Amino acid sequence: MEQKIHQGRNVKRFREMLGIKQEALAFDLGEEWNQKKISLLEQKDVIEDPLLQKISEVLKIPVEAFQNFDEEQAVNVIANTYSFQDFKDNAVASGFSYQPSFNPLDKMVELYERMLQQQKEMIDKLEKLIQDK
Repeated sequence: MEQKIHQGRNVKRFREMLGIKQEALAFDLGEEWNQKKISLLEQKDVIEDPLLQKISEVLKIPVEAFQNFDEEQAVNVIANTYSFQDFKDNAVASGFSYQPSFNPLDKMVELYERMLQQQKEMIDKLEKLIQDK
């Protein structure tokens, strides 16, 4: 059974991980966007490529993350990487086999490092604004 990737839900997950509100994403996407449209966007299974590219640029997350991220699969990868040996043997015996061409943990670390950097930049901007007043 093939899992269907829900791109809108992935946009929501990454947006929330970055601590960005729907209103802020709407503002960054342009005048024709508002919180309600972002909410509707996050309910869509598939998002048009040009729009996904724009969201990717705004959130600084690769388009592929929205297109390929499957939470259940990620949980399985992490569970299989960091579990007891008998659980790993059981998972393999049940037919679950996932061979990513990248280390998912490295990608998560990259994402968190990027989030921390963005947060630091935001704090620096706020401090500068406060000093300028």
